Amino acid sequence: MKRWTALALSLLLLLCSSACGGKEPEPTAAVAPSPQVTENPAPPVTEPPAPQATEAPQPEQFVFTRSNFPRLNGSTAMVPLGQAIASVLLGETREEVADLIDFSRTTQSYRQLMNGMADLLISGAPPESIYREKEEMGFQWELSLFAVDGLVFLVNADNPVDSLTVEQLRGIYSGKITNWSEVGGNDVEIVPFQRNEEAGSQTAMKKLVMGDVPLMDAPKEYVSGAMGDLVEVVASYNDSAAAIGYTVYYYAHDMKMAEGLKLLAVEGVEPSAETIRSREYPFINDSYVVIAAGLPDDSPAKVLYNWILSEEGQRLVAHEGYVSILDVGETP
Repeated sequence: MKRWTALALSLLLLLCSSACGGKEPEPTAAVAPSPQVTENPAPPVTEPPAPQATEAPQPEQFVFTRSNFPRLNGSTAMVPLGQAIASVLLGETREEVADLIDFSRTTQSYRQLMNGMADLLISGAPPESIYREKEEMGFQWELSLFAVDGLVFLVNADNPVDSLTVEQLRGIYSGKITNWSEVGGNDVEIVPFQRNEEAGSQTAMKKLVMGDVPLMDAPKEYVSGAMGDLVEVVASYNDSAAAIGYTVYYYAHDMKMAEGLKLLAVEGVEPSAETIRSREYPFINDSYVVIAAGLPDDSPAKVLYNWILSEEGQRLVAHEGYVSILDVGETP
């Protein structure tokens, strides 16, 4: 009887353990070479399969190390994401992987890839000049959308203007509108700051906002080299509400760099993660992951490319404050 009682208790404990389960394991640096999602798994087999001489080998998971980690490059706004990717996949702190992240801005990053000096880009769209260079070199790339961002306009928080139309923005940056009173503000001269020609936000400004309308030639002191510099100078310019500038939503909002500033609505639509992902906000700046075409599936750059597009990679994108193309919901 005691033996049967002990056996029953053992079975009861086993069933309890299976039902209760445990915590999910922490993510590891192992990454499958080609992640796939199966929405409709095959039904269970009702008959035993035919015997086989050997069991088919399972694909090995890829483990990133410092020696095989792809050389990353891309837009300035993607530096924090690059650090997060390296930190997660190498199991090191952001400070420890800082030496691996040296981004050379949007335009130059594409040149680095085409010249074999970078393995993978996380970047905004390339400007027209890069497409011409690509054709001349006969270079082919594999490029996929992995996040969306918005080109946003910021002004001093004391500026009474809260929203501008597309035509008003074109008028300001073409030099036709020169005073805030022309767009519902105070009688103050408009000081429009721009980015430099190599910046991804400058490419986006020309493509998304100006179209065929040429940008005015801005004085040198109105052209900002770094994204953070533009944000700071708009906030502090002459201690007045005269300035206006543009940047990407991630920088202005998620990095909390907009203190003393406010983001303008465009056509009455305020920039937010929801309005950007739905493309209700009019100026959408797509972000791409890019590698050279034709890489083997098990090459480090191709494995990382696939991982960034996977649900796990998209969760990291969203966790870092970017607007992922997959709506992965709230992330811890």
